[in-house]
This record gives sequence, C-alpha cells and structure tokens, in this order.
Amino acid sequence: MSKEQPTPTLQDVATAAKVSTATVSRCLNFPDQVKEKTRTKVLKAIKMLSYSPNFGARAMASRRTDTIGAIIPTMGNAIFARGLQAFQDELHLHGFTMLVASTSYREDIEEEQIRALVGRGADALLLIGHARSPEIYRFLEAQAVPALVTWAFDTSLSRPSIGFDNQKAMCRMAKKVIDLGHRNLALVSAETILNDRAKARQLGIEDAMVAANLCAKTLHIVKTTYGIEEGATAFEQVMKAAPQTTAVFCGNDVLAVGALRRARELGFKVPQDVSIIGFDDIELAEIAYPALTTVHVPHREMGRRAGEALIKLLNEGTQIEAVELEASLVFRDTLAPARN
Repeated sequence: MSKEQPTPTLQDVATAAKVSTATVSRCLNFPDQVKEKTRTKVLKAIKMLSYSPNFGARAMASRRTDTIGAIIPTMGNAIFARGLQAFQDELHLHGFTMLVASTSYREDIEEEQIRALVGRGADALLLIGHARSPEIYRFLEAQAVPALVTWAFDTSLSRPSIGFDNQKAMCRMAKKVIDLGHRNLALVSAETILNDRAKARQLGIEDAMVAANLCAKTLHIVKTTYGIEEGATAFEQVMKAAPQTTAVFCGNDVLAVGALRRARELGFKVPQDVSIIGFDDIELAEIAYPALTTVHVPHREMGRRAGEALIKLLNEGTQIEAVELEASLVFRDTLAPARN
C-alpha cells in the first residue's frame, strides 16, 4: 500500500519556482504586479505540483471568501440558465466565484441552502423573488450578508431588486390577447403561495380582464408543478373543464410547450382552435412547433447587472439601487384572433 503524498504547500511552489513565498502569494493575489517571466515560472510550478491555494486560511485573514451564492428554484430546466451564466461571467471578471444551490420550489430547502451558504462563508447571495419568511431576512441581516433579489421588481418593498415587473409584463400580454377577441381565458400556473412571480403573472391577467370589463373570476386556473408533462396534463384538464377556452396562458415556456404537445395529441389546431402563450422566451420557445408567443425576460442583462451591483457593494461599499428592466412581448405562431 503506497504512502499518501503530502499536500503541496506555498513553500513547495516557491522552492520549485526558485522565488520567495511572498512572490508566489503576490502572483496568486495580484498577478499584474509580477513580471511575466516570474509569473510564468510560478504558474508552471503550481501546475507541476498540483498546488491549490488555501482559500480557507486566506478567508480567515481577510474575512472575505470572494464567493457569492446563487439560490435558484430549479436546475430542471433552462429558465434560469442564461441569467446565471451572465451573473457568473460578471463575477469571474472581478475574481469572484459563484456557488449555486437549488430549492425545488420548497421554502424549507431554500432556508437550509441560505444558512448553508452563509455558513460556508458566502460574501453575498443572489435570490429569486421576494417571497420568503421575515425570519430568513433577519438571519441575513444578523450575519451581515447582503442579498439581492432578481427575477422580480417591486418598489413597495424595502429590499432592492434588479429585475422586471411580472404583473405588468403579463398584463400587457393579456391585453393583446383580449384585443384579439379572446374572452374565455385560462391559466396553467405553478402554485402561487410561495412563488411571488407566479402570483404576479396571474394578477397581471386578472388586471387586463378587469380593464376590459371581463370578470376576473372567470379565469380558469389549473395549478401544477413546472415540467413539460405537467403542462400537457394541465392543458388537458383545462379543455375538459372549460371547453369554451380560446386562449391558455402558461406560467412559463416549459409548461406552454407541454400544452402545445397535448393540444396536438387531442386534435386541437394551434392557434386556430386555441391560442397558447408562454412566459420567459427561453430557446425552447423559438424552436417549438408552432413557435411560441411569449414574454421575453431580460435574463442576461439581469444577471450581468446583479453581478455588477453585488461586486460594487462588496468592493466599494456602493449601495444597491433598485433597477427595473423591460420584459418585452414576443409574438410568434401560437396566438391568433379568437375563433367565432
């Protein structure tokens, strides 16, 4: 049985590169301050020895880990992928690392993940939506860990957010649908109790109905979990319970693609018999057949700006200001005037 190799140290790297430990440290922390020839020697020694800096010790000394946690509801589909990629790209430009956790849309798991990331030294957190218990916000304040809310925008709340107004965006889409003569509307949505984005999208449709002198209570709602199969099942439930429906809004594009598939299987022509509308404008929306009418969410801009704001807060102490981004309407092939 072979002996386990000792973990290489900073001194080992310095010896291999024939420089001082201070030079190695400077090369790791401030590479621009080291001559290229010296930096090349140090990096070659690091690679040869498979050396990894002791970030734990560095964090204890600086009280910083240069890591930011991002807690998202799901990794099961692409809804958050583009925004997180832009967020990570911005962090990487400034030497920060992103740690990602997923909650499966469960409040208890999100609270566990928040406490775990704070316990592991995350300097700040990116959160999705405002809806969570006051206790967890008090915990973050007690730990002095800043948290930035994204994928939502609400000036009535004290915590700043960089995102878009879900209610306003869906209201604009619903008004367009109603203008096309649709009066019998349905919504396939996630549960809204702990999902303020889903709740806001429902309210947006109801606002548009009221503005058009329609009774908001006639909106037929089926709640489900996010997924293509779930969207398909929910669409079938809608059409069985409310066959007069001419337009089905879906809480996101994944549900809408499932609804599209089941509509074909049941013999409905989209959009001639029934219109289907999504939300998010992920890649799936464009390649779906027919191509999906949806609300475009500014994922990349939101992620980039969130990263920029948190970095400025941590590095310069610049307080985060709320930023509302525009969610635009994208009209493709699944929306048409209501059937007579």
